[in-house]
Amino acid sequence: MPSARISAARLAAGFGLTGLLAATAAVELAAQQQPPAWKQGQPPSMADSKLAPHAIPLTVTPLEKIDVGKLKVPRGFKVDVWAHGMPGARMMARGDKGTIFVGTRVIGKVYAVSDRGGKRESKVIAEGLQQPNGIAFKNGSLYVISIDKALRFDGIEDKLDSPQPTDISDAIKLPPSTHHNWKFAAIGPDNKLYMSIGAPCNICEINTGVHALIRRQNLDGSNIEIVARGVRNSVGFDWHPVTKELWFTDNGRDWAGDDGPQEELNRVANNGVGAFYGFPYCHANGIADKDIRRPDPCAGVTMPAALLGPHAAALGMRFYTGDMFPAEYKNNAFIARRGSWNRTKKFGYDVVLARINGARATITPFMTGFLDPKTDAFWGRPVDVLVMPDGALLVSDEQNGAIYRVSYTGRVAQTPSK
Repeated sequence: MPSARISAARLAAGFGLTGLLAATAAVELAAQQQPPAWKQGQPPSMADSKLAPHAIPLTVTPLEKIDVGKLKVPRGFKVDVWAHGMPGARMMARGDKGTIFVGTRVIGKVYAVSDRGGKRESKVIAEGLQQPNGIAFKNGSLYVISIDKALRFDGIEDKLDSPQPTDISDAIKLPPSTHHNWKFAAIGPDNKLYMSIGAPCNICEINTGVHALIRRQNLDGSNIEIVARGVRNSVGFDWHPVTKELWFTDNGRDWAGDDGPQEELNRVANNGVGAFYGFPYCHANGIADKDIRRPDPCAGVTMPAALLGPHAAALGMRFYTGDMFPAEYKNNAFIARRGSWNRTKKFGYDVVLARINGARATITPFMTGFLDPKTDAFWGRPVDVLVMPDGALLVSDEQNGAIYRVSYTGRVAQTPSK
């Protein structure tokens, strides 16, 4: 198959104008014949499979059609629509003055949601970006990380009507690849900018210093360090409120069967740097990859703290640090599972609780009802979670362009657990 990276100058020198036009057409045809990235790794036996990623709606669901009554949460909890009207709502970050900033992927926008006396008002503060999924806030500044740009909005909460971004892309140094490059970003307890950079494929050999990793750097872009390697596609991480250790979700490869590999919840032990988590050779709990092989594929691999289900798309996670929920939730992690596409019977489409016990965790359901098990149809796709100052939990829903608020209406916890 012809390379799609033939330079125009080289073609012109060798073929002249007519040859250049013909070769350009050939390159364009070759690019058109390339399978989409999500099909990479698909076995020939599944060439006719109807499995494909679910399209992301470009509009929002009208408020009156969002039926939160279908959602199931433990006794004493309540779910309300907190904000809506944000197509493709994904990752969330809270500003110092209470503004909730919301990133997107295919929509290309960043929203700001302000609470005006109990009524939420949302507005677009950036648009025309390439998958601005990664957002982080620190000391009055909002950081927006897209595929190819890093922007900083200083004093943004006082400039929502006239945002003035500073382009810091040259300093942050983003890789140019597109697939799995919609980053999760956060600023850690060490005041460094952390971001995930996924593998540029479903399954392949990678440049271990560029892709399939979580890295950190100073806010000015200097001193890049790799915190975790062999991380296929993490779209959520947080720091344990007591140990300060980094925990992160990771999404397993596709086209390897309905029941595996599973998604992972991982821990970076003792705030170490550079631990290896297996991709592309070794998947959750020591399963060797069927396509990318090496001797002893799981040697030196840090195994997951918990399994999060096959193809569940476990994304945003936050440790619960509030006082509204019962004490048993304190210092445990909520995880949004966006839901599967590469599986015959759908799985995920919920929020789960990871109960932490040292280096391990146990996964239990928390918020379900987005998926109808009888019809296998879904109506919502949770992507991120965020703990509010009052202890309520926000959950973003990419499918409906909404944010839900989960509150506890029973007895308010008084004694936090460790």
